[in-house]
Amino acid sequence: MSKYLILLFTFLTNILFAQNRIEVIIPSAEAEAQYVWQTLQDLRFFQKNNYQVSLPEGELMEDLKAKALNDSLSPTDYNAFKTFFTEKVYDPQKYQGGYLQVSKQLSSLEQFLRQIGRTKRNWDFTLFPRYRVLLTLYGPGGSYDPEIGQILLYTTPQGGFKQYENPANTIIHEIVHIGMEESIVQHFQLSHAMKERVIDQFVQLSFGKKLPQYRVQNMGEVRIDAYLKNKKSLRYLDQHLQELLKK
Repeated sequence: MSKYLILLFTFLTNILFAQNRIEVIIPSAEAEAQYVWQTLQDLRFFQKNNYQVSLPEGELMEDLKAKALNDSLSPTDYNAFKTFFTEKVYDPQKYQGGYLQVSKQLSSLEQFLRQIGRTKRNWDFTLFPRYRVLLTLYGPGGSYDPEIGQILLYTTPQGGFKQYENPANTIIHEIVHIGMEESIVQHFQLSHAMKERVIDQFVQLSFGKKLPQYRVQNMGEVRIDAYLKNKKSLRYLDQHLQELLKK
């Protein structure tokens, strides 16, 4: 009987762990305001690199964007913006559409994580016991934090996403970003174009059948394609890159 209870407890614990491994978060007004302010501060960079940036609308925002491009934002501007954003812009209901769409994909994402964890590789893939998917209505489209396993995902009040109808495509892309950041991207000091190509090939070879809409970006770095032909080739990704980068 005791053995049965131990097995049952282990089984239920594994289910609970899997269900809670990815957490979808609607940001607080303060957190979203800080992110929008940071986006304003980086606005010159985004425009220079042709990023499409979403920001709140209004006369104050137009004034702040002009100041951001002239590098003249001040603490007084931040206080005015924070009051404007928290009192007149922020509405947690606007995140519900995106929250529901991501929640529908959690089961599939858990399966992807289990597949990654079971796959043998000659290089380290960093897997976090828990990932945070933080929704945002603003910015250039999202990002990832390899230090804490957090993904910032752009959504719309209608529950739409940039690039894909299914947010699992973007989330698994960012999880792979996080997973190979240290052992592959930093270790080999990959260029942005090479990094994106490697990640796209990893996702497509690993999950292409389950994510048929996933697209490999046209980043202009295709040399790695000759080395990555199937799932098995991903096991030796580090060796392939070492050989390629010697040429």
